Amino acid sequence: MAGLSPRRRKDIIDALRRGTVPSQGLDVLAVGLRRFENAIDDELSSVAAGGAGFKAVRGEYGSGKTFFSRWLTERAKKDGFATAEVQISETETPLHKLETVYRRITENLSTSTSQSGALRDVVDGWFYILDGDAGDGASSGPDATLELLQRRLSNVSKEAPAFAAVLRQYRLAQQACDTAQADGLLAWLGGQPHVAASVKRAAGVRGGLDHFGALGFLQGLLTVLRDSDYAGLVVVLDEVETLQRMRSDVREKSLNALRQLMDEIDGGRFPGLYLVLTGTPAFYDGQQGVQRLAPLAQRLQTDFTTDARFDNPRATQIRLTGFTADSLLELGSRVRDIFADGAEAPDRVRALVDDAYVRDLAAAVGGELGGRTGVAPRLFLKKLVADVLDRVDQFEDFNPRRDYHLTLSVGELTSVEREARARGDRTPAGSVDDIDLDL
Repeated sequence: MAGLSPRRRKDIIDALRRGTVPSQGLDVLAVGLRRFENAIDDELSSVAAGGAGFKAVRGEYGSGKTFFSRWLTERAKKDGFATAEVQISETETPLHKLETVYRRITENLSTSTSQSGALRDVVDGWFYILDGDAGDGASSGPDATLELLQRRLSNVSKEAPAFAAVLRQYRLAQQACDTAQADGLLAWLGGQPHVAASVKRAAGVRGGLDHFGALGFLQGLLTVLRDSDYAGLVVVLDEVETLQRMRSDVREKSLNALRQLMDEIDGGRFPGLYLVLTGTPAFYDGQQGVQRLAPLAQRLQTDFTTDARFDNPRATQIRLTGFTADSLLELGSRVRDIFADGAEAPDRVRALVDDAYVRDLAAAVGGELGGRTGVAPRLFLKKLVADVLDRVDQFEDFNPRRDYHLTLSVGELTSVEREARARGDRTPAGSVDDIDLDL
């Protein structure tokens, strides 16, 4: 496909071969997302101008929620945003512990130049800008930079004074070439729980970050990003439907934490923040999800009773309708063309893996999963690349129609794919999350 660099092409194909969503280059695979482009771009522009936003994305398993969120964050980075993707889970990242969510944000912080762990680059870049701004003022030198730091973070210090205190000490540790102390302070700033007491003592702070302090630190991070000429921060909270399988008390606290975040966004506390939430329809509509907290349900309420063609992409909640036979064909054909552009015999690849074969393979994979085409994209693309395209490229006498027969082993299927395969044509609840239990 024209315009793709060899490195970008390789990254895309390697990810699909592993059965995962590529981390970049998703614009060339964005089948069916054009209807969202204008609304997303408008909302990001509003956030970049000093506003804040929130978008809830709903879709069944396999409908492309992770793909959509990564497509959105890649688009945002091109517009100057920093981004972070956080997967919600009961053990690793419980939503009701916002200090853990904040820590995951800093760990996964990504920019157009840093794929992950970009906190240090952001903070060091901010001090570089502060040095320049302080030098342009009436006074200059190290003290002028620290004075400017206090002024820039004055609003944040009202809620989280430790944020400015640690940044100040981080600067002093760097000037003193005390790398160990600087690293420890940056870790504490990022919400890491195990930081030496001596490091915290140097900055005049105690203990670790708690639930309420996390909101102040998020406010501070947004201030640093804004002063560093970033357009803002896009945070994706992925797989929030896992809340439905948690204990009732944990679920209640998690839903309240989500409501609190939305209240703070609406209240103007987080200028520059665009929060994206992904979940299944059962999470938004079922009694073990959003509907359990009336204020949250009212905020997210969106009419999906009309034809999906007329869905409003500007609404707070949007839905992904999943793949059809035609959209799978389009997606598979794009992947084939990307692969062929880097193959030794591109014409042979396109001839043996033509659109008719791509359509037949997609239908075969969907058939193995009980006819549920929407569940098939990940597995279909993995089979297309690893089992078909790779072999056509490497073996001159390999003909996929003659020499390849689709097989699926239990070990390569996700739990949702195994469920679809076992259920076959039976169509009760779409997944275990569709069943409401009064716990």
